[in-house]
Amino acid sequence: MTFSTRRANGLRLERMQASRQYAGEGFVNTYPASVQRVPEGRPTLADFLFRGEGRTPAQLLPVIDPRATWARPVETGLRATWLGHSTVLLEIDGHRVLTDPVWGARVSPLPFLGPKRFHPVPVDIAALPPLDAVLISHDHYDHLDYPSIRALARLRVPFVTSLGVGLHLEAWGVPAERIVELDWWERTVLPGGLAITAAPAHHYSGRGLRDRNLTLWSSFALRGDRHAVFFSGDTGLSPAFAEIGRRLGPFDLVMLEVGACHPAWGNIHLGPDNALRAWEQLGSGRLLPVHWGTFNLAMHPWSQPADVLLAHASEGLVMPRLGEPVEPARVEAVEPWWRGVAEGDWQDDAPQEAGPLVLPVKD
Repeated sequence: MTFSTRRANGLRLERMQASRQYAGEGFVNTYPASVQRVPEGRPTLADFLFRGEGRTPAQLLPVIDPRATWARPVETGLRATWLGHSTVLLEIDGHRVLTDPVWGARVSPLPFLGPKRFHPVPVDIAALPPLDAVLISHDHYDHLDYPSIRALARLRVPFVTSLGVGLHLEAWGVPAERIVELDWWERTVLPGGLAITAAPAHHYSGRGLRDRNLTLWSSFALRGDRHAVFFSGDTGLSPAFAEIGRRLGPFDLVMLEVGACHPAWGNIHLGPDNALRAWEQLGSGRLLPVHWGTFNLAMHPWSQPADVLLAHASEGLVMPRLGEPVEPARVEAVEPWWRGVAEGDWQDDAPQEAGPLVLPVKD
């Protein structure tokens, strides 16, 4: 079951209804979106099915097995491994946190239909190092993945998420005592001192026809003894970024969504141009772009977000290959690895660790 048919009740429902983001029968955006008028209308189903050039790469994207690097100490105290879409393994001041884990072959309520990933996941869930927390920003299929949660539930790892999302997690086998649901500006502290604070986002939620906005959507800030990281989840541009920077910054690394965007969706997705504006408003940190390069979820060429970012803000970007662990403080320049793939002539000239690449869900 990829979505829960249950509804919140008891203490969970009381906490949801007490939120400033809750109005009537669900959650609402309480920060105005910073959206410019655009001539393009909303894309139609025909657009999704038949239009758009270069929406998928010419071949499977290359991935790097990160396990040998993970076995080595994090010398600077902060290391990030982008595993695809919005899934990142963060190693921060002795803690490991996994964001929006998606190992499934497709992001869809149906296992045989829907957007299919461009690359194998660099490492199987069973081969992950011990985790201190799994972070879930909201309940959309490309962020809350049923087979991934089922597998992670067996690892006895805590989950930190937005108000209401725990209902899905419990239905899929995560014990209630291992779930922390946060409202915006609330925080939880992991053993060892890593603080995780939920922060505003301008988006929406829902997995079925009758559950729109019944759960909250959030961004998150993580702060350890020496380092701080911001993770946007899914969001449009809003004044919240400046407030987040003031209240929760400064950051060493900011992970912002840049892909699966359209001009008509500016209030719910950043895209590369608004990601640069959000980065400026946050006021600190190197930028690791996420939410691109894994699924065909919009009409733009698959590598366009990366090209736009590199053209407009090459300094401060952290754009590793899939599965490549990087310490942001040591990144000196961006290598545009995606360009050869986009042209269909990629060659395996990158050093890759040996080891099998396994997907828990087969197509």
